[in-house]
Amino acid sequence: FPYVTAAEYYDGWTYQSGAMMQWFASSWTTGLIQDTLRRKASSLARPKDWAWRLPVEDYQLIQVPQPDDLAPYYDDWVEHETSDAYWKRWKISDHYPEMTVKALHAGGWHDIFLKGSIKNYVGIQKQAKDRKVREGQRLLVGPWAHAGTSVEGKIGDVTFGKQAVLDMTDTIRKFADWALKDVQNEYADDTPVRIFVLGENVWRDEKEFPLAREKRTPYYLRAGGELATGKPGAEKADEYTYDPANPSPTIGGRLCCGAAIPPGPADQSPNAGREDVVEFRTAPLTQGVEVTGEIKLELYASSSAVDTDFTAMLVDIDPEGYERLLTDGIVRARYRNSTEKAELITPGKVYKYEIDLWTTSNYFKPGHRIGLQVSSSNFPRFNRNLNTGETTAGATGMTKADQTIYHDAEHPSALVLPVIPR
Repeated sequence: FPYVTAAEYYDGWTYQSGAMMQWFASSWTTGLIQDTLRRKASSLARPKDWAWRLPVEDYQLIQVPQPDDLAPYYDDWVEHETSDAYWKRWKISDHYPEMTVKALHAGGWHDIFLKGSIKNYVGIQKQAKDRKVREGQRLLVGPWAHAGTSVEGKIGDVTFGKQAVLDMTDTIRKFADWALKDVQNEYADDTPVRIFVLGENVWRDEKEFPLAREKRTPYYLRAGGELATGKPGAEKADEYTYDPANPSPTIGGRLCCGAAIPPGPADQSPNAGREDVVEFRTAPLTQGVEVTGEIKLELYASSSAVDTDFTAMLVDIDPEGYERLLTDGIVRARYRNSTEKAELITPGKVYKYEIDLWTTSNYFKPGHRIGLQVSSSNFPRFNRNLNTGETTAGATGMTKADQTIYHDAEHPSALVLPVIPR
């Protein structure tokens, strides 16, 4: 029962498209280190020996471990910012053909490790050598973040209803009954995938994932902040300045760990008004649109810097202007071609970037708008790109970057959505 976990420990765990998932890496380490500190301090305690010390007021209350002894792995994570041999030691996805057990892969649309949950399911189902193992994979994706929901089914700002709350103990028991005892329950049927469709807030069973009936539909970025299925012509580009000293702040999303920045869906309208955020919207929908599957942004952009980031957020905008975050992504320019090797960019040159926004399932209701926010930061979810081309570990100097987003006939930037016919 691999529950909200990764397929590897570089992409989708510590880094995403070359950018460090800073909030997870730092907050998770801060949480773990407290327990490590307690255990190490306990092992170093010598109260019987310390009792001999005079004067009594100089009694050694505790021997504090050295900070470097508490979380050496954090330094490793920062220093290994490319997908190198350090990370490949734990790349589960390299071993899918060797898998020999049935599995229920459970994840959440707002979970920080969603990519791994889906990748593991798809990979083992396709690559396992044993047919029974391939046919024994199941996928369950709810509206959850990394932690569970409240009894009302609330995640982030949104209450999805009690139907969003599953008894995980009972879920595991039923899966084990089928996988280990051949009990003919719901896991024995021909719909191995169960997903929660956001917007409608209902569960739905499917025969596969990604869905075979999806229609990959480009929504083109247009002048005036328009997002439309019609291709652009001669249009003026959008420009903004990204200042790493004043980054666009993280508001909800795929986060872990701790309550300092709550995870899950949250209103992104406060960021929409920033000068370093460019927003594109469809007209109010006359008919509902379901989007279920992998989201990509094909972005034509240039920068005044030798390295920078471009970020993207897909939002569901209701008639009152609330912009519910569905999924997000980032690309670090120097890792645009490969996360194994850095390649700086030429200032002023137009590049085509592909931003992976991972996966979601959402029904955009009539009257709602499909929205896209483009910027160059989502901090501290991702570490800031300082625009200097230096590696993450020791860089402190920063510079502003003048960014240009192109959307014309020669540079047809597009948000590619997996639309599900209804």
